[in-house]
Order: sequence, then C-alpha cells, then structure tokens
Amino acid sequence: MIIFQYFEPEDFDQLIEWSGDEAFLLQWAGPGFHYPLSKEQLSDYLHGANDKSTSNKFIYKVMDESTQEIVGHIALGGIDRYNRSGRIGKVLVGKPYQGKGYGKQMIDEALRIGFEEEKLHRISLGVFDFNISAIQCYEKAGFVQEGLIRDARRYEDTFWNLIEMSILENEWKK
Repeated sequence: MIIFQYFEPEDFDQLIEWSGDEAFLLQWAGPGFHYPLSKEQLSDYLHGANDKSTSNKFIYKVMDESTQEIVGHIALGGIDRYNRSGRIGKVLVGKPYQGKGYGKQMIDEALRIGFEEEKLHRISLGVFDFNISAIQCYEKAGFVQEGLIRDARRYEDTFWNLIEMSILENEWKK
C-alpha cells in the first residue's frame, strides 16, 4: 500500500537523484523541466501548489506505507474547476521500486483524489508512444487513448510522438 504526502523542499534531493539523464527527464517530466534538474526548478514547480483553497495543482511524494520509504512522485495539475478537469503528470517510480505495482497504485490514488476529493469529471495525461509499460498501466486504470500528437517533443535530433489519454468520472466508477 502507498500513501501520498505533499512534495516539499526536503524531498528535492531524492527527486533530483531519480531524475536520470536528459532523455529520461523529458520522458517522465515533459518539457516543464530542463536538464539537469535543479532545486531552483523544483522550487518554481512547487510554488503555488498544494493549497486546497487556491491551488490548481497538487504535487505528491509517494511513500510505501509499511517501510515509509519514498517510492515515487506524481502530480495532479491543470485543474480547471469550471470544466471539472485535471491532468496527471510527472509520474515517476524510483528505479529500485519499479516493477512492483507502485505505478498502478499511484495512478489509482491520483484518480481517487481527482474524482472524489476534487470533484473532477475528466482527467487526462500524455505518454510517449514508446513507453509501453506506462501505457499498459494507464489502460489498466481505465484510461482510453484519445489520439496521437505526432512529433510532439524534440529530443536531440529526433522527435517523439505523444499519446493523449483520458478517463471520465463515470468510467472510473465502473
């Protein structure tokens, strides 16, 4: 079992350690960060987050409930209260914890927060088309593919395709 706790400045070093090389940083974090990941970038990212009354983004460290170790990171952002929509992003399971089911638990908990606590109707995410394990995880959680954004992100001399996925409140309740 996992628990979400708000991501705080004392968690920066762990995330920086896990951030990987330039390609991996782009893969899990998208274009919002640049390589190498720094405390300054994370401070900017955290600014304005995690206030239930005013924030449109919630950023979490993910902890294993039994060991109290940080096993991952996830954000629920882009919250539009009028349209009741949000977006999951910056999903990362630490390398030592991959392949143990944490990713699916993280997505399930982010969806629970989005639909139950934040009263969202639609939650979306983007995933690169080569990240097969993530796509399978998202589909198991109920996400459906909406489309492909071709050559959405540039990395060195190549372009990466981005699959847009979403889940609606009534699909999640099934």
